Amino acid sequence: MTRFIAEIGSNHNGERARCLELVDAAAAAGCSAVKLQVFHVDDLFAAEALARHPHLAARRAWELPLDFLPALRARCDARGIGLGATPFGLWAVEALMDHVGFFKVASYELLWHELIDACAASGKPLILSTGMATLDEVAAAVQAARAGGAEPRLLHCVSGYPTPPAQCNLAAIATLRAHFGVPVGWSDHTGSEQVVRRAVRRWGASDVELHIDLDGAGNEAGEHNWAPARLHALIGSVAAADRGRAAGEEEDGSPGATNAATLDGDGVKRPMPVELADIPWRADPEDGLRPLRALRGELVEA
Repeated sequence: MTRFIAEIGSNHNGERARCLELVDAAAAAGCSAVKLQVFHVDDLFAAEALARHPHLAARRAWELPLDFLPALRARCDARGIGLGATPFGLWAVEALMDHVGFFKVASYELLWHELIDACAASGKPLILSTGMATLDEVAAAVQAARAGGAEPRLLHCVSGYPTPPAQCNLAAIATLRAHFGVPVGWSDHTGSEQVVRRAVRRWGASDVELHIDLDGAGNEAGEHNWAPARLHALIGSVAAADRGRAAGEEEDGSPGATNAATLDGDGVKRPMPVELADIPWRADPEDGLRPLRALRGELVEA
């Protein structure tokens, strides 16, 4: 059965009450877990990038206060759902250790194997997101996780906000599953019910991660977010579907629906056009800072 994970991200707006309300909304919608993002902007980006791009420094307001963690853990326990987190620094792995049930390494950090190793060494379940990555880059990350003692789950992902449905390449779910022999899910940035249903029914996504927002006023406001009522309807429709008819699923004939073959793509795991501009802004394998060291000077001066 597909596990739905509600990504709170930075839609908590730095407010404890809002963060707890997001947990409640995710649980009521039928999600199996919620996920947090824990970072400090000052050790997420290289100093020269922060100096050159003031809008990055403004994201300090997006940080999750660490003193929220005990209350979030308690609320998740009370609602009967799991709590996971994406650490964006080695320090964050340690800070999260006593509060979360699983770790996820984000697409932007997939090349930083030291972070993967730290998450794997925790002994907690590990998810690797694969946006912007080639199959070889995913293979190196999986090898790093296994060397650290973890057998990871993977999320096929397209790191575009929002992602055009025609660039989803959902068939890559099967490519990754066949290549690595692990459960593979879909990290959604389309906000499209049709895309999520196709990922589950046709391609057997083990997990679906979606960004949740209460009212469209979260820090990450955008088309990729899901309102609680809409998320509840989606999960209900997926749960009600006959998974035995997956391979023969009829195309969605609703107005505006995209041809299923267009959603599926060719299954080759590679960056999509919507991701290309962000590839250089991944965390560098040596110091874990964005952008990549080899391009840091060029990007900072841009």
